[in-house]
Amino acid sequence: MSTVLVVAKAPVPGLVKTRLTCSYSSVDAARIAAAALRDTLTAALAVPGTRCAVALGGRLEDAVDGSGLRRLFDRCDVFGQSEGGLAERLVAAHRRAAELGDGPVLQIGMDTPQVRPELLALGLEASRRSAALGPAEDGGWWALGVPEGAADRLACLLAVPMSTASTGSRTRRALADAGLVPQELPELRDVDRPDDVRAVAAACAPDSWFRRTAETLRAEQERCA
Repeated sequence: MSTVLVVAKAPVPGLVKTRLTCSYSSVDAARIAAAALRDTLTAALAVPGTRCAVALGGRLEDAVDGSGLRRLFDRCDVFGQSEGGLAERLVAAHRRAAELGDGPVLQIGMDTPQVRPELLALGLEASRRSAALGPAEDGGWWALGVPEGAADRLACLLAVPMSTASTGSRTRRALADAGLVPQELPELRDVDRPDDVRAVAAACAPDSWFRRTAETLRAEQERCA
């Protein structure tokens, strides 16, 4: 069975989306993160014939919307993230997800709440043959898929600097060097900075948690202006 792997942080105020706090309070930044995670998990759980696995960092008990998220997590295979930097945690999460069963694994984060189940299914299908990589507008990537049995080859990520403008291109080269020439998925914008919130919300469905949260926070800011 194919697996959508979500690598996420519990939306705890002060510990998530800290780059948003120049325009939002730490609690509101965590509300944005919680909404993004809700939409991401909902999309992952809606992909037919797949399981959803979550590599979770932090304590859900301390998170904004912990009870609502818990209901979604109860439908997933949840395990803690490993120690180390981002690359080390991604590699370990892929290995753990691969142990859950056969089939390709498509890993995403919680920063692209506009993602649709159809796009995740496309990424999984591409990952059956070699690899899939979804570029992000900022030069990084939002999705990485590999076929069954290829998790160990993702050790190539350990040589790639993460969270830079060249992370996407360097990841693409590293995968190719490891024999996993990636098929490119559509580019998405992820939520890192305040300007991203409105842009990504506009790409979400009208009834999505992220769009409704962004619109609520915008209205609150306008009332206080």
